[in-house]
Amino acid sequence: MTLSVDLFYSYRSPFSYLALPKTLKLVAEYDLAVNLRPVYPLAVRVPGFFKKASPNFIRYIVLDSTRVAQHEGIPFRFPRPDPIVQDKVTLDVATEQPYIHRLTRLGAMAQLEGRSLAFTDAIARVLWDGSVSGWNEGDHLARAAEKAGFDLAAMDEAITADPGRYEQVIAENEKDHAASGHWGVPTFVFENEPFFGQDRIDLLVWRMQGKGLSKRQA
Repeated sequence: MTLSVDLFYSYRSPFSYLALPKTLKLVAEYDLAVNLRPVYPLAVRVPGFFKKASPNFIRYIVLDSTRVAQHEGIPFRFPRPDPIVQDKVTLDVATEQPYIHRLTRLGAMAQLEGRSLAFTDAIARVLWDGSVSGWNEGDHLARAAEKAGFDLAAMDEAITADPGRYEQVIAENEKDHAASGHWGVPTFVFENEPFFGQDRIDLLVWRMQGKGLSKRQA
């Protein structure tokens, strides 16, 4: 029997990106379906979050995500531009957020099609692997999406025509994310039990093996 796990994911989160290779390996190796469910990052979900956080918070995230990438051999660089429009000195988050709204709505649309993991893997590389500066310009995202079987222009057009539909998907994702018992990303949820962080995937596998997780047949 195929088991299913939800993955709550933010397109701004370095650790969400760093969880993707292990997640894809899980799906390839085990009889498992991963339902990637995009949520907005804390900068949007919790207004003023960064002003209330310790000054060490951002510095540690940068340090830890960089060394995780080095340890795992994952190409990595913080996106240029940042998916969140934010003053790096005052930490004020702009009211208008064109990048993260677009990315998260695209992910929600792919979720409705049941292909959000494939879509996210394709475009996340453009943001995070360091090969592209100005990921939001030109056809970088479109070419990456096309390789994964998506028509980005058609997706953008559909979202522009009915943004509320995809905002509702995101809102439901955020509601279920909160109900799982955690607030951070990436959070995997299996049978209502949250596993926060790319470093909890082994523990997630252990739990699922106790529920009958099996290897895929060769």
